[in-house]
Amino acid sequence: MTSLYESLLLKLANVVELATQDQGPFTPQAKQALVRSTKDFKDSVKEAHEYATTLPGGELSVEEQDDVIDMLEKLKERKRRQLADFAERVDSISTSAANSQADVKMEVDSNASTPA
Repeated sequence: MTSLYESLLLKLANVVELATQDQGPFTPQAKQALVRSTKDFKDSVKEAHEYATTLPGGELSVEEQDDVIDMLEKLKERKRRQLADFAERVDSISTSAANSQADVKMEVDSNASTPA
């Protein structure tokens, strides 16, 4: 789809170039080339228009699109904060679990080395 939009300028330039060539009166071949080039450009514009009008949210105004973008950015930031909080809690649980295991190991070691 992107290549379609990128090709529009080249196709328009081709039409303008064919229309403004300095050959004196238009020959039948030049007229046909201009007609073909113009039709190709017109078809591409029509196809690009169809793509643009069928995009999800394409019916929204610019202001409505900006509102949706703002809402999505806020949602993304909230999710990012939730993920950071979750990661922090997991880290603290892991740290406390590691400390508990170290305490248990020390307890076992001290019991094992005590003479009976």
